[in-house]
Amino acid sequence: QVQLVESGGGLVQAGGSLRLSCAASGRTFSSYAMGWFRQAPGKEREFVSAITWRGSNTYYADSVKGRFTISRDNAKNTVYLQMNSLKPEDTAVYVCAADRSPSAWYDPVGYDYWGQGTQVTVSS
Repeated sequence: QVQLVESGGGLVQAGGSLRLSCAASGRTFSSYAMGWFRQAPGKEREFVSAITWRGSNTYYADSVKGRFTISRDNAKNTVYLQMNSLKPEDTAVYVCAADRSPSAWYDPVGYDYWGQGTQVTVSS
């Protein structure tokens, strides 16, 4: 079992930055791939980014590529999402997810464990 708790969300102006954190419980965090998804009101859950268990490979949605950076610190059981040049369309609840081997990085169905999410609001 893995429990995930996100933090770092908030209200920021367009062009600003936020860093989200996702703290995981359990001694086997380093064996899990991690993903970030987001969901805006009235929209489906959307893939944002993912990182392999060692951090050697990262994946991004086209909409955030070049602006967001995912990273992890296995010693701290934490995965991060650095978000720069934020846009109003980035407004959503951001949720982290974990799985030993996701069937597809971008597909939420492939992840077994989910956090509760943290709200990110970008004002224009």
